Amino acid sequence: MQSKRLVIILLSAVCGAAAGALIPRFGPQLGRVPALMIDRPLLAHRWLFGAAVMGWVLFSAYWEAAARNASAAQTSETRGSRSLHVLMTNVALLLIIAPLRALGRFLPVSVIIMSAGLAVEAAGLFLAIWARRHLGRNWSGEITIKVQHELVRSGPYRWLRHPIYTGILAMYVGTALVTGEWLAVVGLAIMGFAYWRKIHLEEANLNVAFGGDYEAYRRETWALVPGLF
Repeated sequence: MQSKRLVIILLSAVCGAAAGALIPRFGPQLGRVPALMIDRPLLAHRWLFGAAVMGWVLFSAYWEAAARNASAAQTSETRGSRSLHVLMTNVALLLIIAPLRALGRFLPVSVIIMSAGLAVEAAGLFLAIWARRHLGRNWSGEITIKVQHELVRSGPYRWLRHPIYTGILAMYVGTALVTGEWLAVVGLAIMGFAYWRKIHLEEANLNVAFGGDYEAYRRETWALVPGLF
């Protein structure tokens, strides 16, 4: 799955770069496209936009390398359930990162706003990697129970039950701030539903595996954001 996501992100980056290179030459023609048109003001800040894309490339590359050390699964969600999650998250990412002025903008093109979005994305990337390192061999992209699965409570897991998801969601939000498109808001809605669904399924799975220990852990921690949820 991560390999497929990396390919999608790289293709998005290539498309964005190609659009930025072609705009100066074919600007008048692009201006006549009635609906789905390249957001030229956004790509005028191509270094900031490119940095947002590179954040996802780094995330996917790290995840691909770290996945090789995961333990074998004892039980796992169905292929259909996993495919649905992958589809939703990939569609959400493409909607958020695509430099298309399809529905207009909810934020102005601003170096300050885009830089703030990059900071949020970078913080999310740091949190996701920090949590992934503490989860170690217990990690899986699928909802699984690993052989000799442990209930990790170190690092960010002392306060959050799903800090990797918190980090990933922050990356989505940060990227949406960089692009500033209403299309990105649609992507955020799809992403929010995808991870709400996954958290519901994953917590039910962990409750079966760890019973009272997991219930106690739930009472002592937050799911995603301390003090909120």
